[in-house]
Amino acid sequence: MESLDDSKAEDIVSINIQGKSAMADYMVIASGRSHRHVGAVADHLLRALKEAGHGTAKVEGLSAADWVLIDAGDVIVHVFRPEVRDFYALEKMWQEPEEAAGTLH
Repeated sequence: MESLDDSKAEDIVSINIQGKSAMADYMVIASGRSHRHVGAVADHLLRALKEAGHGTAKVEGLSAADWVLIDAGDVIVHVFRPEVRDFYALEKMWQEPEEAAGTLH
């Protein structure tokens, strides 16, 4: 979360998916303003994870930078361009309706 905030990612949302999915405990969703910003946010996060000793995360989509998925084990991070984020609407899919209010940072 701190890395995303430092990179000026927008509309950062953390969703607890424990018990909803075996793939991770938390899903974090954030937006970048452009392809370049999405790529930079993802790159900064990957370096921060490695420096913190969390090993090498799996990454998908970094070359196109429309939607970058970073699988860091217990946490999966999605960094989107706003239009792509709106299209896929992952928050609606994973959040409980009562959780949706007040989760933006």
